Amino acid sequence: MLKSLLTCLTLLLSASLFAQTPPKGHPNPSGASWQPLFEYDLSNASYPKGVWTYDEGVLTASADEAIWTKVPYDDFVLDLFFKTADGTNSGVVVHCSDTSNWIPNSVEIQIADDYAKKWADSPTNWQCGAVFGHQAATKQQVVKRPGEWNRYTITAQGKMLYIVLNNQLVNTVDLSKFTSAKSNPDGSPVPEWLSKPPAELPMRGFIGLQGKHAGAPIYFRSMKIRTL
Repeated sequence: MLKSLLTCLTLLLSASLFAQTPPKGHPNPSGASWQPLFEYDLSNASYPKGVWTYDEGVLTASADEAIWTKVPYDDFVLDLFFKTADGTNSGVVVHCSDTSNWIPNSVEIQIADDYAKKWADSPTNWQCGAVFGHQAATKQQVVKRPGEWNRYTITAQGKMLYIVLNNQLVNTVDLSKFTSAKSNPDGSPVPEWLSKPPAELPMRGFIGLQGKHAGAPIYFRSMKIRTL
């Protein structure tokens, strides 16, 4: 009994410390506190049937439809691998309160093929590692070229988001500062379709992955989540 209590206390303390300290790299997503974001049979997912499929441990979509967790999350650490193709534009969606109308009701951590001219020439807050439309990553082209696996660790605690891409902390975002639907704290314009300021969004919501957007595929594997 005492051993079990000590183990629980250790897990709680480590989760607290991890969340309070901006992560410098990726975690070790093993142990009972980590769970699959999506089971291989997708039994814990909500998605249009036939669009999202697992093949040899790799999850991909055949259409531009998102896949969602069936349960909402508060604070969490999400660790996953993704692979782009030529021109990929996808994302990890968090804090979603309405999956049927997710774009204004969530925060998207961008995934993009930053080597494609379309994305290389886009605003930096549209490129990989950004909170889409709001805050750019501190570095661009940390994402690898199409066909290579990348690793994301996304930590959400309260209004804070920490984004680690390929072992580099590329974004630290305080959502409470994003109070306008017109302009970001740095003066950059907010895309008109992001009509709700992040500061006003609930910090409890569903987690999703964007599908085959604009005809370019996206691939995911080894997705693990730990609640904080």
